[in-house]
Amino acid sequence: MTVALDPELFLPEPEPAQVRYTVISVDDHVVEPPHLFRTWLPERLRQRGPQMVETDTGALVWEFEGKIFKQVGMNAVAGRRPETVAMEPFRLDQMRAGCYDVHARVRDMDTGGIWAMLNFPSQITGFSGRVFFGAQDVEVGLACVRAWNDWLYHEWYLAYPERIIPGGITYLADPVEAVREIERNAARGFTSVTFPERPHAIGLPSLWDRDHWDPIIRACVETDTVISLHVGSSGMHPFPPGAPILELGATLFGQMSLGACCEWLWSGFPRDYPGLKIAMSEGGIGWVPMLVDRLDNIVDRSGYGRGWADRPSDVLRRNFWFCTIDDPSTIALRDVIGVDHIMLETDYPHGDGTWPHTQDVIEKAWAGIPAAELRKMCSENAAVLYRHPLPDVVLPLDS
Repeated sequence: MTVALDPELFLPEPEPAQVRYTVISVDDHVVEPPHLFRTWLPERLRQRGPQMVETDTGALVWEFEGKIFKQVGMNAVAGRRPETVAMEPFRLDQMRAGCYDVHARVRDMDTGGIWAMLNFPSQITGFSGRVFFGAQDVEVGLACVRAWNDWLYHEWYLAYPERIIPGGITYLADPVEAVREIERNAARGFTSVTFPERPHAIGLPSLWDRDHWDPIIRACVETDTVISLHVGSSGMHPFPPGAPILELGATLFGQMSLGACCEWLWSGFPRDYPGLKIAMSEGGIGWVPMLVDRLDNIVDRSGYGRGWADRPSDVLRRNFWFCTIDDPSTIALRDVIGVDHIMLETDYPHGDGTWPHTQDVIEKAWAGIPAAELRKMCSENAAVLYRHPLPDVVLPLDS
């Protein structure tokens, strides 16, 4: 399904990018189409599930359990004219079809020179499934989790298995159901599941509640499922009265990633499960060298972090992966982080997104980095982490 674009809102269709780098983006987003729950929920539950409705102003919104879920600010603005991006997209003709239609998405990926993408959910799921595992109607909430995963699997992943990295959601309110869905998805090829990055902030048990989280973490390790933590999926930074929410919130993405990463590290799960793989999404990498220094400081100088068989900073660099749009000021510190643990994001179709200029952004920000390192950060690290195929030729070639 595609919808004609409003020429007053959108720039002319871009020319295909000159591909100089093979790109796997590990942070992009889908906009759930109107038919998702009508198609993939069991028929007897469809009237109790999310409904897309039209408001008095003509906006299309999701309604579920008496609540309204709109598109998030700057959520679907790829290709929009810059002067229009402050206006919330509220109809399908105000966003590119690539937001909600996989065939159009792959065409946009080809235009932007992007080989593959990992896509996170949008607002009707709460970015991590939180709307569904927080549903009052447990039966419907669990069915919605399964329906979302089935939609992504059948309509997105199977249509283009070389171009889409299958990442799912799970029912985190119940460890038994969470494990069951992680295992169901892993058995059909999913390589990632997304959790809210700070579970306690949205009413789930704290990471230090081992009875709740141990079975879930163990299932991820045993199925080699990467836990992808997207900044903001458990809420935003608390805003002072009168503060510019978009500007302040977006500025603090790195700070929020730092806080969440520290919590996951000190939860002890990465220490206790050496095979656990955690990917931090949309927070950049500039804060990671600072965290490495601080972890070494508190062990060697303060003594707070002693007692682990491996140094906390080494556990960080073993169990965590980080993604960046470019980070031009701190990419020089990539060796401190570990070149093998840095990945690229294009953030399509959000306001931070680099589409259709991703190739040029890399060229400008990372000029002079050796080709072997560029291949790792642009695609090879993600291919290894998410067990995803690469094209026959991976760019850039050695000069």
